[in-house]
Amino acid sequence: MDADQHLPGSLRRLYTDPGEYVDCDHADVIAYAKSIVAEDAADHEKARLLFLAVRDDVHYQPYLDLQDPSNYRASGVLARRQGQCIGKAALYAAVCRAHGLPARVGFADVQNHLATKKLREAMGSTTFYWHGYAEVYVESEWRKATPTFNTTLCAKFGVAPLDFDGRNDALLHAFDGAGRQFMHYVTDHGAFNDVPTKFLMREMERNYPGLVSLNATSRDMEQEAAEEFAPEAIGHGQ
Repeated sequence: MDADQHLPGSLRRLYTDPGEYVDCDHADVIAYAKSIVAEDAADHEKARLLFLAVRDDVHYQPYLDLQDPSNYRASGVLARRQGQCIGKAALYAAVCRAHGLPARVGFADVQNHLATKKLREAMGSTTFYWHGYAEVYVESEWRKATPTFNTTLCAKFGVAPLDFDGRNDALLHAFDGAGRQFMHYVTDHGAFNDVPTKFLMREMERNYPGLVSLNATSRDMEQEAAEEFAPEAIGHGQ
């Protein structure tokens, strides 16, 4: 089924052509995208199934080298099957583009982002600056979606995984496992056709020098969450 045609041609090309980091022309990205959903599926169904795949096939991992450009590139994230929020957003945008769906990456500062105590200590902050999300153009509208947190990680935090139906925004976990107000977006920095990686690497170093210098690639977010949130703590959020 053809992607929605209401987006002007020049903008359609901007958000469907490959970028350096949203590298939708990479052979592995194309093969992965095509394996998830049929070409003749409705656009909203493509957006939904691609979201679920990126959300759960690629595990959220903030303990990556934040000065390594490949961790911001869709094909690099796919190869590792691990990524932080920006890399996963880039991959989701790339697989959408591989199916002809206009897609882009967005950034916002977020409070109460899912995090372990060890991660917050390494960051030295409770604010996640330049948190990455994605936007996909479906049925004449840009839809926001955040494929960051995989289902198994969410289970350890006691929150439901974020779902996306392809027609309504899926941007945040508004409540924790106990029903209390949880994540919220502080500042939206807007959307980009590609990941501004050099800028973001400087921002990561400026905002999180402790995390950048930690060289904590041996750490694992999901293991930390399992250790911190014992069974009796599940459902009590952070």
